[in-house]
Amino acid sequence: MAVEILTKDDLYQFKAELLNEIHKIIRPGKFEAPKEWLKSYEVRKFLNISPGTLQTLRVNGTLTFTKIGGSLYYKREDIISLLEGNGASE
Repeated sequence: MAVEILTKDDLYQFKAELLNEIHKIIRPGKFEAPKEWLKSYEVRKFLNISPGTLQTLRVNGTLTFTKIGGSLYYKREDIISLLEGNGASE
């Protein structure tokens, strides 16, 4: 049984080859672009928060929303701004 010694360079090369293979499989542009508007359940899943927490963010004005019919919609860019600590966009 032969013993092979792996170096950091070997691991970096393997990483590069693996990433190239993954990119070939995925091919950029194959998946649809993220939606601009998200429903409440999507926002809760994205932020990993409860319905009550989402309601609190709406009530205190931290996260702006638009109500269409009986559904609430949130702009993706507002959610990203919230995560970055910039608050809701005006």
